Amino acid sequence: MSDAPTSGLLSRQFGPSGRPLFQAGRRGWLLQAGLTGLAGVTLPGLLKAQQTTRPVKSVIQIWLSGGPSQIDMWDLKPDMPAEIRGPFQPISTAIPGVHICQHLPLQAAMLDRFVLVRSMDASSSNHTPITFQAGNPKAQRTEIGRQGGGYPSMGSAAAKFCGAGRPGMPAYVALADSMVSDIYGAGDLGQAWEPLDGMKINGRFSLPKGIEVPRLQDRDGLRRELDRFRRQMDGSAALQQQDRYVQEAYDLVLGGAAQKAFDLSQEPPEVRDRYGRDSLGEKSLLARRLVEAGVTFVTLSDAWGHWDHHGDEVRWGGIVKGLTPMLPVLDRGITALVSDLEQRGLLETTLVLILGEFGRSPVMTKTAGRDHWPAVMSFLMAGGGMRGGQVIGATDRRGGAIQETPLGPGDLAATVFQHLGIPAGAHWTNPAGRPVPLVDAGRPIVDLS
Repeated sequence: MSDAPTSGLLSRQFGPSGRPLFQAGRRGWLLQAGLTGLAGVTLPGLLKAQQTTRPVKSVIQIWLSGGPSQIDMWDLKPDMPAEIRGPFQPISTAIPGVHICQHLPLQAAMLDRFVLVRSMDASSSNHTPITFQAGNPKAQRTEIGRQGGGYPSMGSAAAKFCGAGRPGMPAYVALADSMVSDIYGAGDLGQAWEPLDGMKINGRFSLPKGIEVPRLQDRDGLRRELDRFRRQMDGSAALQQQDRYVQEAYDLVLGGAAQKAFDLSQEPPEVRDRYGRDSLGEKSLLARRLVEAGVTFVTLSDAWGHWDHHGDEVRWGGIVKGLTPMLPVLDRGITALVSDLEQRGLLETTLVLILGEFGRSPVMTKTAGRDHWPAVMSFLMAGGGMRGGQVIGATDRRGGAIQETPLGPGDLAATVFQHLGIPAGAHWTNPAGRPVPLVDAGRPIVDLS
């Protein structure tokens, strides 16, 4: 795969499949978005919702699909037998006495900017994004599909309760090669709060009948089309109600912040190199651009099942053959993101999460991998006003059970919602008309501020 930059919105190596993120040119997708909205919410509606201001806070969730190995990354057990400790060596970090994997040297050098959690109970989770993207132990795959019991994802909840940080931007954007496998949406919260699918944005939206895309290439053409549309509508009540926001929406579509936010070609080559010209690096850089432009919640995933390292007989391989080449990519991408946010003054207002759906087994398989292990997982957080340099929780000597500070999905959700300013008692209404709390059996993770 070439590392050479390409023209247009994004490089062709944005997705692991090698296809470009957008098939349209620099303006095509936005011109097609028109009035029918972002993620089920009309663009005029987004503008109308932004009549009040709020502090711009955001979340970037990096989803490690498949279940990253805590023992081989962030919770090494060097004193255990080889079949438990695995092939990697521990290295010192910026936190005295704390060690992580040898293949994560950039993280090690700036671990004082992160919060490392080693005691998350993932027993309610399975091989889907539902439980931890919802932050709710009751959000699980059902026998009839992936509804997750109707519970919304944290991103969808953020879209509903916070909206976008700035007018003309979507509230929740997902960047994944497989939305079905790697992104959980709104559940019973409703279609309006589903994430915007950044990988398929081109062609998803359409203009109102009577408005032609080619005529929108210049402002004069836009005005003429709007005037014609008004005459055809003959001053209808529907047009009168939306007229102000329609016109403002078109202004934003034609030259606004959203168009610029999705354009990675505006970044200097050295910045793109620092993140990495790979799927995770490109998506991480785009996530920074999106939150900087006013998107409240971004979830990204590099590839479906990419961190599912059962052994060398499966697609993604075992620990040595599969995980070894992936760790430097992750190391570069997330440290570049956190450093970039910090340099831009955005880290205090942006909470970064790096996690998957569960951990992996203490004992390695016969094919040099590790199986699923929901009993415990590790994950990283940064920013959001948290005090970095903390290690929360601990596992037993084998790394298979929580020994100190057990946490659950609800604690993660409570932390996220507290950061976003969503009230602790916030709830949604299920199809039966009953209020359901956003947070189930959780409270903000201790010692984060």
